[in-house]
Amino acid sequence: MIRQRTSVGLDVHARSVLGCALDGETGELVERRMTAAHDEIIEWVRSLPGPASAVYEAGPTGFGLARAFTAAGIDCQVLAPSKLIRPSGDRVKTDARDARHLARLLHLGDVVAVAVPSVAQEAARDLVRAREDCRGDLMSVRHRISKLLLRQGIVYYGGEAWTGKHEQWLRQQRLENFGQQAAFDAAFDAMLATVDRRDRLDRAIAEMAANSDFTDVAHRLQCLRGISTLTAFGLAVEIGDWHRFTGRSIGAYVGLVPTEYSSGETRTQGGLTKTGNGHVRRLLIESAWHHRKPYRPGQRLRRRWEIASPAIRARSHAANRRLHARWARFDQRHKRPVIANAAIARELAGWCWSLAVLDG
Repeated sequence: MIRQRTSVGLDVHARSVLGCALDGETGELVERRMTAAHDEIIEWVRSLPGPASAVYEAGPTGFGLARAFTAAGIDCQVLAPSKLIRPSGDRVKTDARDARHLARLLHLGDVVAVAVPSVAQEAARDLVRAREDCRGDLMSVRHRISKLLLRQGIVYYGGEAWTGKHEQWLRQQRLENFGQQAAFDAAFDAMLATVDRRDRLDRAIAEMAANSDFTDVAHRLQCLRGISTLTAFGLAVEIGDWHRFTGRSIGAYVGLVPTEYSSGETRTQGGLTKTGNGHVRRLLIESAWHHRKPYRPGQRLRRRWEIASPAIRARSHAANRRLHARWARFDQRHKRPVIANAAIARELAGWCWSLAVLDG
């Protein structure tokens, strides 16, 4: 059922917005180019025949415009770019055409909207993603250091790398060529700075995880093996409202279901779709590996159970046992570990959803 009379498509950029309004009764199209100021955009939409509804694509400009529309009492949806329906033969892309296309989709009710996060959720998500970026930076700088030394035939044999003992070994390395020594010193300094930045972010996440809107869900998720404070808080803030999903649909949301190409009697499945939230997918994939070892609850896991309700403890205990049993069956069948772990991660997503929405 179409609720609005005027459907407004907005092609939003950093410094300008192109709006196209489609009157559902007369079919008239009205276009206007505006600045990115929210007040100007809302004032123009209010001047159109009402009731009016607006839509724009999710992108780098964020959700501030959607929140401004909601505060003004105007319905606004943020469209998922991956779900944008576009004719395959359409080879011309302009701001005006994009805005008209959005307005027509909204008029027809073919908009697949994303969930607009609250200000608190977006702030927590920015913190978690800053930690994710820092992790990637640290991996890159460590790779540069190790490969720079490897080209000189210098290899560390003192045990596990990137520990305190390894760091002392790195400090003792001296290269004969001045340029290579300068490059090594710069990379080593960058690594120390990145480690310090990571530790600061870890402390900030631990502080926020202890007292925020996501604390309860984070505590629940930590009752599962392989999920600590950073992982639990990351899952909680990235998913947000867990009630949007079911135990089956959440795996598809994070791209942990296989692709499929079926026609007639032929059914062919391929690799993972890898759609949706890639950060959540990585956290689940890493956590799933922990369930391969025999299930023997340690002191840390038992301490987490102590602050959980009996229902949460029973559900998490059942999840941990089942996930390890599935790993054991995969190993008996000599399933490739990478493929088996993806299946475990998909089921782990369902168990996380079960704990997040469980009453008690």
